[in-house]
Amino acid sequence: MSKPSDTETLHPDLAGWRSLYLRAPDGLKLHIAETGDRNGARLPVICLPGLTRSGLDFEVIGNRIARDQGRRVLAMDYRGRGLSDYDSDWKNYDLMVELEDLHAALAALGIPRAIFLGTSRGGLLTMLTAITRPGILAGAILNDIGAVIEAQGLARIRSYVGKIPVPRSEDQAVLTLKHLFGGSFPEESDASWLAFARRVWKSENGQLVPRYDTNLMRTLTDLDLEKPIPALWPQFDALKPVPLLVIRGELSDLFAQATAEEMVARHREGEFGQPARLHVAAKQGHAPLLEDEPTIGAILDFIGAVDPA
Repeated sequence: MSKPSDTETLHPDLAGWRSLYLRAPDGLKLHIAETGDRNGARLPVICLPGLTRSGLDFEVIGNRIARDQGRRVLAMDYRGRGLSDYDSDWKNYDLMVELEDLHAALAALGIPRAIFLGTSRGGLLTMLTAITRPGILAGAILNDIGAVIEAQGLARIRSYVGKIPVPRSEDQAVLTLKHLFGGSFPEESDASWLAFARRVWKSENGQLVPRYDTNLMRTLTDLDLEKPIPALWPQFDALKPVPLLVIRGELSDLFAQATAEEMVARHREGEFGQPARLHVAAKQGHAPLLEDEPTIGAILDFIGAVDPA
């Protein structure tokens, strides 16, 4: 993978953030959003979004980490999402390909060790990193994902990925999202819904278009949700040597409370002296937005404990 360009580009959507562009091992252009002090001594935080999401999801928490702890924060757009190039072959929207992209990007950026914050799919990539590159993980935050994935939540995700009618206006976009996700986020403000809509769609030639390749829906087509979803306990157990914070949305249909509690209990059997932490984001479903003060506080406290000033 090539080194990022020497020309620093301001992020088009995130004030105070920078855009870094790199080439994946197969030549596809990848985008990473960056904020904070890239030359600081403290461990950086790597933010990994969900299936169709982008680095935009980490604006609030990334700003707080950079401001309150003086850390470098990097938020990745996987191939086919955000400002990264779309892949001509949808079959490359695969965890193992994305894992290779991630590790190559961190090598190109000269990051030998970091704290990982992974939402949903990003948490799966974090667990896989614990298996393939354990030395790079200084700490792990899993946001609404774990060793057991609930079929009903996965079925709900499959029902809308790549299938949401493109709204004609931002007002319609907000109404669409409230219809789809209002039950999972019953207490969000109008401003929060508008911010959410702007992270899902962008304006292009006067029209709103998704910020992801809708071919991602094809990766979910063959899932047989009538059969039990294989548990990921071996992948999770690879995190035992690593400090761990588990975040669960109180209303999540993808990540059960019992699974979260079992993960925390199981992690205590590992090598790290400090027990895993569990934070439940109140009145939020899949996946918590990481914007409420209790959740921000839990993340900042955890990161500070992993890498004190």
